[in-house]
Amino acid sequence: MRKYALSATVGLIFIFYLVFAKKQAITPLTVPSLPSNQIQIADNNPPLTQDPPSSTQPTTQPVAQPSSPPPTPTKTPTKTPAPAPTPAPAPKPTGQYKDGQYTGSSADAYFGNVQVAAIISGGKLTDIQFLDYPQDRETSLRISQEALPILKQEAISVQSANVDAVSGATQTSQAFQQSLASALTQAKN
Repeated sequence: MRKYALSATVGLIFIFYLVFAKKQAITPLTVPSLPSNQIQIADNNPPLTQDPPSSTQPTTQPVAQPSSPPPTPTKTPTKTPAPAPTPAPAPKPTGQYKDGQYTGSSADAYFGNVQVAAIISGGKLTDIQFLDYPQDRETSLRISQEALPILKQEAISVQSANVDAVSGATQTSQAFQQSLASALTQAKN
């Protein structure tokens, strides 16, 4: 047993000697900065012998990094959406008139009468129907067919009976204004 202990002691001393001797012969190494997945070790030690320089370059080999398992994706907790609030009922449109159809009074246009019905939708004047208009003579019919569409369009545009008279149809225009004004008076809020 002593024999083995002595040989183990001698072996340890020899190992220490080799390590100590190697430390004295090795110059410090510099490591160039490389990407983290490739590290190269350069041999900066001068040759131990006085031989002429050889044509081969010292080789550097990348040191393999221990591979780590790929990161496992973490699950993001999903939030349960809050129930959407129920929308408040839309307010009824409040215009200057009540919805419905209102018939105006008949107004004299000298060569006949003009009577209209005002159609109110969403609180606004949306259409005008002609119930009566001068049409007993060819001239009266022609004037009515030209003037009444213009008067209708303008009245809907301004939302009242206050419209300009159509040139050449002054009496028809005035009768239209009177009939529409009486219909809109009935429709007022």
